[in-house]
Amino acid sequence: MTNKLKITFLLGVFAMLFSGNVNAQLKKGQLIDGIAAVIGDEIVLESDVEEQMNYGKQQGASTTDRCEFLENLVNNKLLVYEAKRDTLIENRSAAIKDGANAKYNNLLAQFPDEKTMLAAYKFRNQYEMKNAIEKIDTDQYYGQAKYQRITDKADVTPNEVTDFFNIYKSQLPEIKDEVSLSQIMIHPKLTEAHKDELINKLKKIKADIAGGESFESQARIYSEDPGTAPNGGLMKNIFKGQMVKPFEAAALNLQEGEISDPVESEFGYHIIQLVKKSGKAYDARHILLTATPTAEEITTAKKKLDSIRGLILAEKMSFKDAAFKFSDDKKTKFNAGVISGADGSNKIERESVPGVISYELAGLNKNDITTAFDDEDERKRKVVKIIKIEDVIPAHQITLETDYDRIKQMALNKKKGEMIEKFVNSKLPTTFISIDGRYDNCNFKGNWKKESLRK
Repeated sequence: MTNKLKITFLLGVFAMLFSGNVNAQLKKGQLIDGIAAVIGDEIVLESDVEEQMNYGKQQGASTTDRCEFLENLVNNKLLVYEAKRDTLIENRSAAIKDGANAKYNNLLAQFPDEKTMLAAYKFRNQYEMKNAIEKIDTDQYYGQAKYQRITDKADVTPNEVTDFFNIYKSQLPEIKDEVSLSQIMIHPKLTEAHKDELINKLKKIKADIAGGESFESQARIYSEDPGTAPNGGLMKNIFKGQMVKPFEAAALNLQEGEISDPVESEFGYHIIQLVKKSGKAYDARHILLTATPTAEEITTAKKKLDSIRGLILAEKMSFKDAAFKFSDDKKTKFNAGVISGADGSNKIERESVPGVISYELAGLNKNDITTAFDDEDERKRKVVKIIKIEDVIPAHQITLETDYDRIKQMALNKKKGEMIEKFVNSKLPTTFISIDGRYDNCNFKGNWKKESLRK
């Protein structure tokens, strides 16, 4: 994309800066290494610039210009600074702090102990690391809130969409081969005998703990939760609402040191030990046995889905109605089973379709439905699916006739970018700006250096 067409202006940068994945921001072995810029009372670190450059390269960014990445970061920091001064944006400091504590504990669960984790992320203590997570989440919340406030009323008319296309059509990308897919997904049901086997195993483990074995050692041996088993099943500073309801209800009904009977959740079967309650938070250990279906249980689920497929093919039920009635996938069952693409639309590039699904679709055409096949969901749990090909879109040059909604979104993004750019420029004369001298040779698009020198 050339510099003339800044369709994504800050949108792409928001995706980089404000992703909910803490690991995308806190990299193992990376030190925070100096200040690149100050905007108001907000700071851009050198490590922020390096990180966004690395992320951009991974995402196929056409530029590796450090100056451009810094300017994008400075733009967004100005939004964060202004958002904190905006009285119509709710102050969520307490909730953000609670969330940072929860994320810290989720990261901790991936390490044998806290010392190892702090060393991996190069923090001296838990306060320093929690503060870094809280800062990331604060920027995410305020930056997005201000962006929404500025662009809330943005819209484009059909004439504006047409004008946009006519001006930029030579720069718009060719559309690769795409498909629109819908699915019905179910979790294979465990037989009563299989459930009893898991429950009885947990009861035996609980009895062994009562007989002198430590909960921690039994969790290391038996728990199938990879995040907590190495840490003896321990989870610290759990806040209400953070865990699934059956787990939370069982844990909060225990006395400190007490161990629950087996509890069923969407993850499997647990026994839980309440370690400590402290205000709104609690510490707990658990041992999880996942509800992994057997080959026989998977076969039973496939037969059920194939019978549903038969009803659809016989036109006794629509795919949409079947998805709503039978699918266990909350993301698609209320949307006719439609699987969203990377851009949120119902179109998916053929080459990005997962291998298991791509294999099942081989040789099928529009409106065809696969037979039932087994797959994994995003949590790596065994599931069974049928998939319908709703549409097949061959590779083509983007046009108004075939891609109006896509072009409309591009035009809207461009307008939002212009609104943000206008807002930022209006704040430059009255905002303290300081950019480190190593960026003196940068040719920024905005007046950052000029405004910096004025202050």
